[in-house]
Amino acid sequence: MNESTDITGGCQCGNVRYKAQSLGRSSVCHCRMCQRAFGAFYAPLVIANGLEWTEGTRRLFASSNISQRGFCGDCGTPLSLENFDDDQVEIATGSLDDPERAPPTRQINHRYACSFTDGIGTLPEPDDEEVADNDAWNASVISNQRP
Repeated sequence: MNESTDITGGCQCGNVRYKAQSLGRSSVCHCRMCQRAFGAFYAPLVIANGLEWTEGTRRLFASSNISQRGFCGDCGTPLSLENFDDDQVEIATGSLDDPERAPPTRQINHRYACSFTDGIGTLPEPDDEEVADNDAWNASVISNQRP
């Protein structure tokens, strides 16, 4: 993936923002550190080329001897995975303003994947009544997230 225009993103509360010139490899990582850092079954990450933090200051946590993770100290949104030995930064795909720009192209550490992960796409989808109920509930939610 090689976008030529600026790509933007940030945390839920909007206190930390970034822009990148282009995106590189997009992946999902199944290792336990990523699962815990994201509170999810895997971490979607994409390499951000020409990354610039444009608003606020991300907090950093040295999650291992080789890397640190960036996050918003106010809302807790996971933002980055940064290796100590190079300047490559991977940003959390979900923190992009348009995550559709970075569909995953590979899986990392799949041998650590939760046993049910590969079957998620085969789970039953809600019927029309449940979809309508979900839509009504979602319409009642007033988001405090910064667009």
